[in-house]
Amino acid sequence: MNYYALTLGLLMALASQAQIQPSGKPDTTFTILGSFQKELKHHPEIKLAEASLPEGVKKELSKTYLKPGKSRELKLDVFYKESRNSRPAVLMVHGGGWRSGDRTHNYPLAQQLAARGYVAIPVEYRLSTEALYPAAVQDLKAAVSWVRTHAKDYHIDPQRIAILGFSAGGQLAALVGTTNGKPTFEGTSKGKNSTVQGVIDIDGTLAFIHPESGEGDDSRSISAGTYWFGYSKKEKPELWKEAGPLTHVGPNTPPTLFINSSVARMHAGREDFIQVLTKHGIYSEVHAFENSPHTFLFFEPWFTPMLQYIDDFLQHIFPTK
Repeated sequence: MNYYALTLGLLMALASQAQIQPSGKPDTTFTILGSFQKELKHHPEIKLAEASLPEGVKKELSKTYLKPGKSRELKLDVFYKESRNSRPAVLMVHGGGWRSGDRTHNYPLAQQLAARGYVAIPVEYRLSTEALYPAAVQDLKAAVSWVRTHAKDYHIDPQRIAILGFSAGGQLAALVGTTNGKPTFEGTSKGKNSTVQGVIDIDGTLAFIHPESGEGDDSRSISAGTYWFGYSKKEKPELWKEAGPLTHVGPNTPPTLFINSSVARMHAGREDFIQVLTKHGIYSEVHAFENSPHTFLFFEPWFTPMLQYIDDFLQHIFPTK
């Protein structure tokens, strides 16, 4: 009896440590329209950000930057104005809990950044329904390398590349920036230059193992983070810690802009992160919108001032040559 009880207990323990595998089925639950309809109940004054293409802005869509599998091609889009002058580029990472969303969510912001003279590049990456951490980080590193390789095609200054992300994309953008030059996260871009010179984190967490973190609660249902890592926070805390940008922030971290909603858990670890930046003399800015939802970046009255914060930050860290 004791033998069978012991065997059953061992099997249950092993089952609890079993890695959650990607479903292979796209998750389309997170949409801008769905968020808009939800937030209208609490903010009846909001409007969707302007989505039309500004005059003079060109776009090149669905350019392949990486082939992680035989039948899989990862795409990005390029928004820009014709120019003979070398200018900064902004790689743009969408949110959606590492398992939903798509790069078109960044089109309104990309178009407006392009209108202001930047080369704006919304990018897709493998979500947790397709590949587990750190695949998404490695994909984005490869995207940075693609931007640098094609810099001459769009008159991009390869020494002025920033990465911007919202929510899960903000966490990924900060992780890409804090792991500049770290081979563990390079993937296919290993040996290539995938460094970024600026980070714009829009409501993305900086730490998973932190008193302020709200990610990883599986009490009611499996959390987005658990789906991404394949293990719960209790099962593999070292994995969750490794993926937190706060773990890696240091002297090689680029200047960072934080733009936040009033949902505090979405920027867990921010103050600790800034303390490290300050210690190393690295520039940072924080702008927070009071009484704003997590998805504020898609809506007015927050979109326009957010755009100005981003433009001001980029002009500060990338002065015109």
